Amino acid sequence: MDAPSSPPADPWSALAANWQEASAQWTQWWRTAGAPASSTFAAPRAAAPDAVSAAAFDADAVVALNERYATRFQSLWTALATGHATAEATPAVRDRRFASAAWQEQPYFAYLKDAYLLYGDYLRELATLARLPRLEQQRLEFATRQYVDAIAPTNFPATNPDVVARALATDGQSLVNGWSNLVADASRGRITMTDESAFAVGRNLGVTPGSVVFRNDLIEVIQYDASTPTVHMRPLVMVPPCINKFYILDLKPENSFVRHAVAHGHTVFMISWRNIPQQLGSLTWDDYLERGVLDAIRVARDVSGGKLVNALGFCVGGTLLACALAVLAARRHAYVASATFLTTMLDFVDPGEIGVYISRELLAAREPALCGGQRVQGSELAGAFASLRANDLVWNYVVSNYLKGETPPAFDLLYWNGDGSNLPGPMYAYYLKEMYLDNRLREPGALSMAGARIDLGRLAMPVYVYASRDDHIVPWRSAYRTTALVGGKSTFVLGASGHIAGVVNPPMPVKRNYWVNSGSMPMPTHGSAKRKARPAAGGRIGTSGSCRMPVRDGPLPRMSATPRIRRCSPRRALT
Repeated sequence: MDAPSSPPADPWSALAANWQEASAQWTQWWRTAGAPASSTFAAPRAAAPDAVSAAAFDADAVVALNERYATRFQSLWTALATGHATAEATPAVRDRRFASAAWQEQPYFAYLKDAYLLYGDYLRELATLARLPRLEQQRLEFATRQYVDAIAPTNFPATNPDVVARALATDGQSLVNGWSNLVADASRGRITMTDESAFAVGRNLGVTPGSVVFRNDLIEVIQYDASTPTVHMRPLVMVPPCINKFYILDLKPENSFVRHAVAHGHTVFMISWRNIPQQLGSLTWDDYLERGVLDAIRVARDVSGGKLVNALGFCVGGTLLACALAVLAARRHAYVASATFLTTMLDFVDPGEIGVYISRELLAAREPALCGGQRVQGSELAGAFASLRANDLVWNYVVSNYLKGETPPAFDLLYWNGDGSNLPGPMYAYYLKEMYLDNRLREPGALSMAGARIDLGRLAMPVYVYASRDDHIVPWRSAYRTTALVGGKSTFVLGASGHIAGVVNPPMPVKRNYWVNSGSMPMPTHGSAKRKARPAAGGRIGTSGSCRMPVRDGPLPRMSATPRIRRCSPRRALT
């Protein structure tokens, strides 16, 4: 039996069908142009509510929903026919996709907008009525949102007044430019999100002075030059995510976290992960620990001449750091005085919406190839992450780049976002299975890495955990769970903004707030995270300009900033 049908919408039904067909064509193009044939991520099983059996729904609830929305659709149609809009007809939604005056002032486009928003509300509410297992319910609601985003009238030239007006104003040149942009992106296999000609690593990104002091086949270690007369005795080792390049923490000088740390007297050592070539496709998770994080800690200790370092990990770099620290703890090597985890997940009980793409069935189908050395392409991962915010990171650029023929503005974060790295198959398969699917990292002794039993509870050093309130990759509650896993004193900070922007948030200008708490505390409530005027439970609120990363309890000894650099050949990008 088919799923319950949507309420009658007269001409809207035919128009929606046209949008759906065009959306399917676009999705097929993007899948074949931008991702390998054997994708790492599983597409949600339900492409739209009509793909779900009617038996999965409460029939009475669906009848009530249809009756309610039929009335609203009829009111909308009556408003169009009479020229008198009503509150019942027009959804009360502020949506920047419909910001131009034409969407309000021209009856045809106003009707398209209101009908689309109303239909989207109907589909999303219908999806919530399904009676499915938790993961299947998440997949249905996620797929419904993707479907609703894709069929927006803004995404098609004939139903977007801004596109029509620009085409008329430019005598069609905007459409020609848009087609050129589309062809160029098809050849790249990804959507261009920024003016890539505006940036270059070494010209205006990644320009904090430093030298490569170590290199193996997986990493380079960069030591940054001191900029203060004296420096802290303990160096700071930074572990960035391995699915992108190191310079996320060293963007433009004004928002470089590395420059900020150096200016506060830290001797910074940064890992630069290699963009894995075919010949290294068989590297494992243990290789990333031994030849990655642990080698970097050893180098920092050797070069600085000290016994202890402070360590910082970002995203999956934080997951790797935590595992490496657990290996050191098992070996009884107390080399790290403090640890900082930025938007990092160690407990994967709630991985967020990225979880809808990961399934045991797909991993089982692809695991033989991955463990045989097949690489996971950086574009594959970037596409999955972008789909989590499709309106902002996909359809926004479809409209501006292809329909309007515009060049996207220069934005350093998005330039870095498009500069992905490949991962080796065995390492990636292990990460998906043991953490995302089985969530065994949180269980003491459940995993063995680099010959050691992993127990995060043995991390006895002070730990600083940062999460971003609007993070779509590492939900902030999941990041918070780290405080219950580690054995040392923990400080939890919840910042405004998202996964990347919340971290790369310079002290000036002061734009965002943060909430902080130390020691044992209950899980913060949803409301406490959403109200900017109040801190998280029991904590205190501050501004981004005053938020500082504590590398340990109490002041650090300082020493002369005379460099102790063992130089390798000039810094280069490992490819």
